[in-house]
Amino acid sequence: MARKLPRLQRVLDAPALFSIAYGEIASSIYFALGIIALHAFGFAPAILLGAGLLFLVVSLSYAEGTAAIRETGGAATFVRIAFNDFWGFITGWVLFLDYLIVIALSALFVPHYVAGAFFTKVHRPWDVVIGCGVIAAIAAIRLVHRTRLHRWALIVALVDLATQLLIVVLGFALVFSPDALTAGTSLGHTPSWHSIAFAIPLAMLAYTGLETVANLAEETRRPGRDLPRSLFGAIGLVVVLYVAIAIVGLSAFPARHGTLLGSNWLRAPLVGVAAQIRSHVPGFVGYPLQVFVGLSGALILLTAATTSISGFGRLAYSLGEHGQLPRKFGMLRQRTLVAPRSIVAASAIAIALLAGTAVLPHPVFFLASLFSFGVLLAFTAAQLAVIKLRFSEPDRRRPYRVPFTVGRVPLPSVVGAVLTFVVWVVALATHLGARYAGPAWLAAGLVIYVAVRRSRGEGLFEPVVSADEHRGLAEAQFSKILVPMKLGEIGEEMIATAVKLAQERGAAVEALHVIRVPMELPLDAELIDQEERAEASIAEAKLLGADHGVQVDGRTVRARAIGQAIVQEAQEQGADLIVLGSSPRWRRQSRFFSPTVDYVLKKAPSEVLIVAFPQGVLEEDGADGSPI
Repeated sequence: MARKLPRLQRVLDAPALFSIAYGEIASSIYFALGIIALHAFGFAPAILLGAGLLFLVVSLSYAEGTAAIRETGGAATFVRIAFNDFWGFITGWVLFLDYLIVIALSALFVPHYVAGAFFTKVHRPWDVVIGCGVIAAIAAIRLVHRTRLHRWALIVALVDLATQLLIVVLGFALVFSPDALTAGTSLGHTPSWHSIAFAIPLAMLAYTGLETVANLAEETRRPGRDLPRSLFGAIGLVVVLYVAIAIVGLSAFPARHGTLLGSNWLRAPLVGVAAQIRSHVPGFVGYPLQVFVGLSGALILLTAATTSISGFGRLAYSLGEHGQLPRKFGMLRQRTLVAPRSIVAASAIAIALLAGTAVLPHPVFFLASLFSFGVLLAFTAAQLAVIKLRFSEPDRRRPYRVPFTVGRVPLPSVVGAVLTFVVWVVALATHLGARYAGPAWLAAGLVIYVAVRRSRGEGLFEPVVSADEHRGLAEAQFSKILVPMKLGEIGEEMIATAVKLAQERGAAVEALHVIRVPMELPLDAELIDQEERAEASIAEAKLLGADHGVQVDGRTVRARAIGQAIVQEAQEQGADLIVLGSSPRWRRQSRFFSPTVDYVLKKAPSEVLIVAFPQGVLEEDGADGSPI
């Protein structure tokens, strides 16, 4: 859809998405394995498998939602569109909590993995101090530097996969023992039914990252096709590896009187498994293995914390754009493509969580239980939203649909909503953190939401349209939209606006690239660079149109004057609307628009839509300030 600039950009393809999805989802085993093993003992692999299958069912609804609604915000956006702004905010607010907990736990476990790599340990409170420093450092870097997920995701995913495969292969070859898995284990006694119930919600901690991936819908080249494939492929691989790692871990540390995996190695469980494998191999193999697992684990956790801060920022951007948070959160910084206030808020609250819970007897368990409160509520809401949209917007284009539908009702979404809600109730019944801290967090969010809406003079349930959703064109009908364009920010913005309007009205888009030929050259002069740029801009326009189901035709023309070429093309093509962009540099001079825009406004045979960019945006783009 069209959006104000600076904006998120569509740069992610299928391999990058798979890498990000796998890296995000698979990173949580580094802090979740010990927590689950401590309570589930030998049943940890079975609980991880059950949670993974539920996670896969939930991902079906997320795949349909992100394919149909190609905006950032994840479940909060699904719920806002399906129900109203109030419930969308509630969903987004509990998701904030999940991002914050992943940031806090990842940072807390980093020093333990680094210490394990050097065959030592770090103790409280120094791990908390270092963890707070890690969060502050990530935030400081993120404030001045834009992270490019698609560049680093493949490397991190490969390191993650190599680490986990090493543990699985060597573990099954050296320490696997069926007897060790069942040693000291008796269902209902060791562990007790209460422990099993306690462990089930905690298992959701092992499958973080779904919201982070869903938040990338607005940055994906082909979200309708690539997002579902990437999600299902990554989740399927993660579930298999998680179960295998849990089997190896419980074989290495049998649960006769509790497992050392959940006590001595609670904060670096994979290093503990590597240390146990080290005792079964020669030193020249075992010691490098532990170093590799420790350092790679620290790298993966740092990446998880960084992407969670970015995910927090994307969600805050969505809520800020729709009047659910203060406007400042919906304004992206040109250099980093995230609102600075989002980074500061995420890091400050995560540090407060980490430092504040350090005084508790079991801070890791408290944070894990609080995570289950938020993620299960969001999962339930997301699936209900997908069901609701099947009825309220049956004609919405859905490149991917949840399978096994009865009438309009997707059965997996119904099953997933029921199961996630049941597990959420179990979490409330068994976890103090979920029972008390979760509602307290919700109450704080409601205060903020009410204050924001009152300051804007808007109702709690009133839909707020973002600045890039054009209210004034709601009644207008167009069959063909002409958009003059070029490579760069203005060209991308204009084609995004045209495609959004065409998608809503079933119109076609004509992407026009005008090559201005100087008077001293003949019109058919050889202009190789300009021709290549024209081809690239039109190809990008067609790609964006295909992603949204909009027919985009491209045409390159040569002319002495750009404005005349636009008007002539609009006449020949029978365009109903011309979409132009205006650079702010002209508004600092005596005229508001560039000569090109002025000419088109005077001579155009159709309606003209001008998008005027604010001061400070695209100052460096195009010396003439024209849209082409």
